[in-house]
Amino acid sequence: MHIRDTIVRTCAAACLIAALAGSIPASAGEPGLQFYTSPAVAAANPPFSQAVRVGDVLYLSGTIGIVPGTGALAAGGIEAEARQAMENMGAVLKANGLAFDDVFKCTAMLADMGKWGDFNKVYVTYFKPGHLPARSAFGAAALARGAQVEVECLAYAGAK
Repeated sequence: MHIRDTIVRTCAAACLIAALAGSIPASAGEPGLQFYTSPAVAAANPPFSQAVRVGDVLYLSGTIGIVPGTGALAAGGIEAEARQAMENMGAVLKANGLAFDDVFKCTAMLADMGKWGDFNKVYVTYFKPGHLPARSAFGAAALARGAQVEVECLAYAGAK
């Protein structure tokens, strides 16, 4: 079984359990699901939503270091791409009333695991010391648009 299949099945099972437990709120259109894509990203007509809220969890799609409004990756190597990817993720969190303090799980995908340390130098600056999310990291043969790093996360979107 591929890792993506495992992730999809795990997410589907979690959604089913939440639905059976009655914890998914109803919303207009599709009960329990709230989809988010910023107007700027929606104009590019991507084949995904930037985030989907299911109950108290916001699932953020993988984000690469594209500079908003340009369609180009941030110049300057993996650290610049990582910083831009995290800034892009922060914008989606903010648009959904959340912040990096609400993130509890991240997955980092790197085109070159030899640059894991360079990525980590940037990544940790987005979280309070001692308040780091659970995380997985793995190497990928290639990432979208030739990116060096992609990050996805889950954030707690419950009552504050």
